[in-house]
Amino acid sequence: MSARLKLRRGVIVAADPLTVEVDGERRPAWADETLLGEMHKGDEVVVNVAALDLGLGSGGFDIVHVNLTRGLDASGEGREHVIKLNYTSLQHPVDPVELPVRFMRPGGVKGAPEGEGAGGKSVLGETGVGMPVLVLPLHGHLAAAAWAAAQAQPGAQIGYVQTGGGALPASLSRDVAELRERGLLCGHITAAPAYGGEHEAISVAGALGAAAGKLGWDAAIAGPGPGIIGSETRLGHGGIAALDTAHASLALGLLTLISPRLSSADPRERHRPVSHHTLTVLELLLGAVEIPVPANEPVPIAILATAAGWRHRLREESADLIGYEAAGLPSRTMGRTIAEDPLFFAAALASGRALAAARAGGGG
Repeated sequence: MSARLKLRRGVIVAADPLTVEVDGERRPAWADETLLGEMHKGDEVVVNVAALDLGLGSGGFDIVHVNLTRGLDASGEGREHVIKLNYTSLQHPVDPVELPVRFMRPGGVKGAPEGEGAGGKSVLGETGVGMPVLVLPLHGHLAAAAWAAAQAQPGAQIGYVQTGGGALPASLSRDVAELRERGLLCGHITAAPAYGGEHEAISVAGALGAAAGKLGWDAAIAGPGPGIIGSETRLGHGGIAALDTAHASLALGLLTLISPRLSSADPRERHRPVSHHTLTVLELLLGAVEIPVPANEPVPIAILATAAGWRHRLREESADLIGYEAAGLPSRTMGRTIAEDPLFFAAALASGRALAAARAGGGG
């Protein structure tokens, strides 16, 4: 049986950075102000203290559950009628980006040819043909992949679909906010169970379908939010979300790329040089994907080639580590810099270039 919520009363003693005093102890905290509203010094709040008490790395702070001072009077009324985080105390209505049923017919967009799924015509009709999808193993690949894709294809409309497997609130990602501000991402869809993006989708398939058709993206990057979850087992980790995302993309008839999780310095052997997360996903995939790899890295290339076998295709691409570091975008992973773990960032950079090449090639 799962443990109960670990909730405590506290008082906000600082708003930036958010700090809450709980039982006389000042503790770092985070609040999803999209759902809860603004936080001010002196506000009485209820916080979930489980992560900080466990000493989690990426989630080492308390989460504000409700603001008792000003949060109970807010109105959530609107025209939205679809619920996210349904049947939880945080359920809230959203306006889904998926195309309305009245515009659809079996097989895809109204007036489009009947779809045949992976290996045939896109179920999206001609509107979706040519949009490649890069599936990420974790959020740390997003900034480097988006930057590399933009360098290779300036002006391309490349957006981000946030999936499960990591943090669910869109507002928690500083990377997304910076990439949007710089114009390196054209949009942000949060697919259930993730929420709070510029567009909301009920499913990953629905998010990709809307991106390819309704929103007109040239390419999509899809993967978890910050703070991947794991249990040190083969299947019990957030990276397995890549399997579902890749299957959704393949089922829509879209060219699908898997960004491999590589590392030259991770202290855990299971993540060096190729993470077991990536190897497991490649083994379990029901369809063929493309695996971008950084050039001149013979050991991970050999391991991935063995994992790919006759089904998947490797694509070697250059990785501009110097250029990326000079761009001033996030350049640390789990406390390690680019200089300390160049292979991690090289994999993401190579994947971004491969996505741009796939887009330029019309998805084939």
